[in-house]
Amino acid sequence: MTSTTSGPLLRIDGLGAGYGRVGILSDIDLELNAGEIVVVLGANGAGKTTLLNAISGVARVSAGTIRFDGQDITGLRPEAVVRRGLAHCPEGRQIFQRLTVEENLVAAHVRRGPRGFEALREDVFTLFPILKERRNAPASRMSGGQQQMLAIGRALMAEPKLLMLDEPSLGLAPKVIHQIFRIILDLSQSGISVLLVEQNVQLALECGDHAYLLTAGRCRLEGPAQEIAAHSALNELYLGAAPLEDTLHV
Repeated sequence: MTSTTSGPLLRIDGLGAGYGRVGILSDIDLELNAGEIVVVLGANGAGKTTLLNAISGVARVSAGTIRFDGQDITGLRPEAVVRRGLAHCPEGRQIFQRLTVEENLVAAHVRRGPRGFEALREDVFTLFPILKERRNAPASRMSGGQQQMLAIGRALMAEPKLLMLDEPSLGLAPKVIHQIFRIILDLSQSGISVLLVEQNVQLALECGDHAYLLTAGRCRLEGPAQEIAAHSALNELYLGAAPLEDTLHV
């Protein structure tokens, strides 16, 4: 699942995006290299989800370009984006509650390469043994943590090069949150790049390679994750209290 190009796996230049006539993002630049975990931070309403939606073809792009694995995917429909190797695990999980675990995986399967459904399903079951145990159970009868695992498993059925995760720790118990982050690291080590939107700043920066912080739809701070974690302006920028200036690079 490595990139076929020598440049960044994902490159965003001057992105503006929103919904209908409402603009949310302005002049966003972002890069993600193959094998990296890139973290996007920001308070509620900063534009993090809109960024992922713009990449995956859900939000309207009004300016700029999105290039993935050397190809321009700006404005492509979501199904076309998925077939290029980019999977989106949205906020709120959005699994099919009335379907079983197995049926959810069947519904999410996208044939992109030589590996078929059974092989991809076994990868998911190896990563999440509880899903194999509960493969015939309706998703609605699973715990929040198990549903989040199923949501990630569904995304992996597209055999992605890049997995985008939107708030995977939302509403979960601390023990389950740490388990989810351990899985994110395992995915990265297996060759799947990750673009992670997350409210848990400490854990996100601990597992991330690079980080971007959004405020009011603009990137305010970006750099290596560990340097961002130590940046004196992080809390002020995260809370949106700092004056709006140019992006700070560290």
